[in-house]
Amino acid sequence: MAFKLSHTILAPALAALSLLGTAAFAQQVEGIAAVVNDEPITTLDVRNRMRLIISSAGIQPNEDILMRIQEQALDGLIDETLQLQTAREFEIEVTEEEVDESLRDIAARNGLTMEQILADLTEAGIEVETLRQQLRAEIAWQIMVNGRYGSRIRISDDQIEVARERIIENAAEPQVRLGEILIEIPASGDIGQAQGTVQTVYQQLSQGAPFPAVASQFSAAPSASNGGDAGWQAISQLRPQVQQVIGQFTQTGQISNPIRVPGGFLIIALIDRREGGVVEQLELVQVTLPASRVNEDARRRLARAMDGVDSCETVEQAVTDVEGVLVTQLGTIGANALIDSIREAVSRLDPVDATPLLDTAAGVQSFVLCNRSLEGPGIPSIQQVENQLTNQQLSLLSRRWLRDLRREATIEIR
Repeated sequence: MAFKLSHTILAPALAALSLLGTAAFAQQVEGIAAVVNDEPITTLDVRNRMRLIISSAGIQPNEDILMRIQEQALDGLIDETLQLQTAREFEIEVTEEEVDESLRDIAARNGLTMEQILADLTEAGIEVETLRQQLRAEIAWQIMVNGRYGSRIRISDDQIEVARERIIENAAEPQVRLGEILIEIPASGDIGQAQGTVQTVYQQLSQGAPFPAVASQFSAAPSASNGGDAGWQAISQLRPQVQQVIGQFTQTGQISNPIRVPGGFLIIALIDRREGGVVEQLELVQVTLPASRVNEDARRRLARAMDGVDSCETVEQAVTDVEGVLVTQLGTIGANALIDSIREAVSRLDPVDATPLLDTAAGVQSFVLCNRSLEGPGIPSIQQVENQLTNQQLSLLSRRWLRDLRREATIEIR
């Protein structure tokens, strides 16, 4: 459902926000900014949310950015009203203790206590209930999304393997860690509105507004919840226009001009760079016939015993008839830690296979490969990949559900 904002909120917002921290803000004549399924959102609600956005993003408001923040504030309040209405339908109640816990998490991430967060809000002239209501809606929505879709999402082993292999391939290439702010074109298709918003955001960043705070408040990308941090990515996997911009960056901390991308505009920041590289990790069992024990008969018995090995747990049992043999669990080591001849022999093995007998300085040796894996900067575990894929699907389903709620709702902007 598309609608156009009027200017009925902007004038008092400009006046009120120019008096941050004064009693004049509370003396404004209040009215109704919007009605969502017969539930009102007041102009005071909108201005309180605007204050919270401005304070959180650390920006210097002017008339243009206040208009953008007004749109964002009202849009967010409409979403939260729909979320809380849906929570009531499902009889989901968020306790004050849950809200307090969320506040403590926010405080901890900022190196503060909950009491300090509340004091900062009060000092900025922001009603504490403004933030508590936002958190209440977020918690309720997360409970509903997980309850509705969590048990339906199935990530197969093949999906995990494909995703992890792609990450491993990318990890061998030069990588960048990027911050991102995505400004989406609204459902109305008004490109000019998105263009105006992204220019305003860029202006604030250029004037020193902190990128993570601005991303948290304005970005439509999933990374907004992490301050816009999109994590490490192989340069070759980025959009061509983003690759071009990164090629022009000479130092970390640089911020791009707005980049036109499908569906909106993107601003990126270079957080860090690193060279790619992966190391093969090998879990090995080492079997050694010391040089003092080596003879043709012992060599034959050891070769026959190693042919019978069918698991890493049975190696010692398999070689019990070979007098003087030593079995050592090497654990997991990097392939580059092995001497060339051993590394080459192990490289041809499948798990639970053993190398042919090798003549080394220690005597005669054989190595059993228990497991092979690749590790390196940014390579997640199998569980981490599964969590990432699950969260991606939940995020997609969450946005789709909220979009459906808006389409079906009766929303009146005044």
